Amino acid sequence: MAAAIEVVDVVKTFRIPHEQRTFLREYFLHPFRRVTYERNEALRGVSFNIEQGEFFGVIGPNGSGKSTLLRILAGIYVPDSGRAMVQGLLSPFIELGVGFNPELTARDNVRINGTLAGLTKRELNDRFDEIVAFAELERFVDQKLKNYSSGMLVRLAYSIAIQIPFDVLLLDEVLAVGDQAFQEKCFATFERFKREGKTIVFVSHALDLIERFCNRVLLLQSGLVHTVGQPHDVAGFYRQHAA
Repeated sequence: MAAAIEVVDVVKTFRIPHEQRTFLREYFLHPFRRVTYERNEALRGVSFNIEQGEFFGVIGPNGSGKSTLLRILAGIYVPDSGRAMVQGLLSPFIELGVGFNPELTARDNVRINGTLAGLTKRELNDRFDEIVAFAELERFVDQKLKNYSSGMLVRLAYSIAIQIPFDVLLLDEVLAVGDQAFQEKCFATFERFKREGKTIVFVSHALDLIERFCNRVLLLQSGLVHTVGQPHDVAGFYRQHAA
């Protein structure tokens, strides 16, 4: 089976400043003050493949490089070296509410985000009611997002993401703030995606969900691939050694 995602020797490093100058006047008062930087190697030669139609999990401790990896797959970050290739249409659900305008209503945000994702006006009109109904926000559709709870925001964002035609979906802890009833609706969409042969990359600390849905799992540690294998084996190893 052809690879939906191919990651080859990806390296990504960030520079962390040791002195942060918050106010503009500090640049004028101390223009020659040195700022030193520390190198943070977020990803160090990461390589793996994901097959088309695979539900692929990514686990690891905080700071292991999971979110950096997803941002590279989404095209938000460019690797310092190596390459990451994604075949097909991509629907990234990287962070809660990224791209939302809190001063606009849910109705306006759905239309703006759907348009930016490539939906036509007709497609948006056809899918609008379904998006709002799945998010269970019919009563609040004309309320500004700045008044939404985190749970309402994640429901809306996920509802938009799954209505955009995609071959590959990136999910980063999408269920962390959803309530139980909404989580069960999400699980039903996971099963549907698997039946439809969609490729899913699922980053989560919920190892029970990783074992329930994933075909294979990647364990990242300190920016390195520790192992890629069967969910039960990889999650079991992580449980044993995470403490």
